[in-house]
Amino acid sequence: MRVVVAGSSGLIGTSLVAALRQAGHEVVRLVRRLPAAPDERGWDPEGGQLDADALDGADAVVNLCGAGIGERRWSPERKRQLVHTRVRPTEVLAKAVAEQGVPVLANGSAVGFYGDSGSKPVTETSEPGSDFLATLCQRWEAATKPAADAGVRVVRLRSGLVLSPSGGLLGQLRPLFSMLLGGRLGGGTQYMSWISLDDEVGAIRFVLERPEVSGPVNLTGPAPVTNAEFTRALGEALGRPAPWIVPGFALRIALGELADQALTGQRALPTVLESEGFAFQHPSIGAALAAAVSS
Repeated sequence: MRVVVAGSSGLIGTSLVAALRQAGHEVVRLVRRLPAAPDERGWDPEGGQLDADALDGADAVVNLCGAGIGERRWSPERKRQLVHTRVRPTEVLAKAVAEQGVPVLANGSAVGFYGDSGSKPVTETSEPGSDFLATLCQRWEAATKPAADAGVRVVRLRSGLVLSPSGGLLGQLRPLFSMLLGGRLGGGTQYMSWISLDDEVGAIRFVLERPEVSGPVNLTGPAPVTNAEFTRALGEALGRPAPWIVPGFALRIALGELADQALTGQRALPTVLESEGFAFQHPSIGAALAAAVSS
């Protein structure tokens, strides 16, 4: 296939581009600067512009754009950035895909769509939440409507916490655990829907290559864990004890509203992936963390 990728320089995008090429697919990367390589095409989401040939011959578009959710406190301005850097690029790509007849749009989203689900399992058919992140995800997914209305196969990629050897959640936690400062957050009973980077990338490839898959797809491992279980597993993977408890009030002082995302969670299950026969490389939190920290 010829796959056009937006957000190709991010944590997931970089690995996805490499995996697609290794599998024999041709990849075109959308960049917001002047293209400097044969595989690059320019675009300006703010202005609603794409290079004229950006989607020529494309069999699929993958949109992974968006500012990092957990990188800093959620000030009013940061919230606007989180929304705008997701919704606006999606609107532009959905319209272009519809106009140019691209068959597939795989668009980023997150399990935050479900809000705080407590210990109740949620699947792709579960109702959305009502907090800021859930509302953001709903707007993000709704921006694909022009493509869906035009008959494009739209896949909404509801990703969990991606466990990568570099960056992402482990990039923030690993130094703390290495300094013996690791510990559970609050009561530790909140669920964490995780997925290894290899399985995240593999799942995106999987849905691109299967024409019967459309709509929301939870990109999560098959066995979500509580924060206490995750903390214990990460400590074991790093060979470091994690005895501490970070009180909820301390997190809220440090992170503001963002702390609520660390103290709540989703027990999201990958029902669509499993029903379609996707084979996880890392089906347990222990296997996913071992792979991430050994790389």
